[in-house]
Amino acid sequence: MDKKQALISGAVASLVAIGMMSVAHADDKAGKEKCYGIAKAGKNDCASANGSHSCAGQTKADNDANDWKYVAKGTCEKMGGSSKPGAKK
Repeated sequence: MDKKQALISGAVASLVAIGMMSVAHADDKAGKEKCYGIAKAGKNDCASANGSHSCAGQTKADNDANDWKYVAKGTCEKMGGSSKPGAKK
């Protein structure tokens, strides 16, 4: 195999790997929903709905109504959470 073929093969393999990672990530969220008001301090899954922080793991208080975690669909309200940010429990 010459250098050009090796380069093309490497590029194709990289694209296939990236595509497989995207599918795996999408599957992680299948069957889940955002549940606000149940995350413990430092255990939220992403940014706060009110803009108080922009990343996972940054919530300062337990059960903040603007911080969320992914949970199995249909279980949020049973856990005392809400599907809407800032909603009272």
